[in-house]
Amino acid sequence: MTNSPETESEIVPAALAGERIDRVIATITARSRSWVSTQIADGLVTCNGRVVTNRSAKVVADDVLVFPPEPGEPPPPEADPSVEVVVAYEDDHVVVVNKPAGLIVHPGSGNPASTLVNGLLARYPDMAGVGQAGRPGIVHRLDKGTSGLVVVAKTDEAYDGLSAQMMSHSAARRYLALVAGNIDADDGLIDAPIGRSNRDPSRMTVVPTGREARTHYHVEKRFSEPTKASLVRCDLDTGRTHQIRVHLRSIGYPVLGDPVYGGSDSVEGLERPFLHASELQFTHPVTYEQVHAEAPLAAELQTVLDRFQ
Repeated sequence: MTNSPETESEIVPAALAGERIDRVIATITARSRSWVSTQIADGLVTCNGRVVTNRSAKVVADDVLVFPPEPGEPPPPEADPSVEVVVAYEDDHVVVVNKPAGLIVHPGSGNPASTLVNGLLARYPDMAGVGQAGRPGIVHRLDKGTSGLVVVAKTDEAYDGLSAQMMSHSAARRYLALVAGNIDADDGLIDAPIGRSNRDPSRMTVVPTGREARTHYHVEKRFSEPTKASLVRCDLDTGRTHQIRVHLRSIGYPVLGDPVYGGSDSVEGLERPFLHASELQFTHPVTYEQVHAEAPLAAELQTVLDRFQ
């Protein structure tokens, strides 16, 4: 049943009593769990008139759930040759791009154009029908403020193969981060589940009910001036939203330049999180050969790092 053009509502059937609210809405509406989770995180879902912020909250029979309607299909992204695409590796099936900080990977709410996808479509127009509508070729992402390597599929075959590797976490991704403070141990593993913060759904945090997440780190170098800091190499076993930033903050060493996760210490010339996707290795989805790409530290980060000693 429908409340108004702005909302929809459903009554929980007995067969779904005791299930998680995100699963119930996804089952009833045939929408993705990720879409439902986003609506819950944004405070747009109510149960019996009360806002629900926990996607794993259980429902009972005859609960009344109210949620946003399914959005209309967005227009396909357009080619934009003004968006520069810096290629680190490419062949007929895949392209590895060195993304600068400040560039969003694909169009989305509030960012309909001027993304990496728009630049890719200008360079590779045949990519338009590969993968998901609105984000052709995209199998993983980097945050807007993170620079470094992103692999993109140019063909359907490559999309299927790369997506499978991202889901199984078999593709190796390495990052460099400059964090506040001197980490004592040279090497470590942060094994802590990550989920949305109940206080601020736009942020992620370590929570027992979150999704499993593991980050290996190695301290490349420690500094004492102009402030105590450590240059850290991070390797991901999983790929959760904001994983490195959340994990390093959780052990007391936030990424410098990151105001969201506590690394807002003033560092001259640093205007975004000091985080760079430096290496990427995966099995080619067509030839099955190993592909390894590297990207040197972004110039603005190297300038900042040169000031540390």
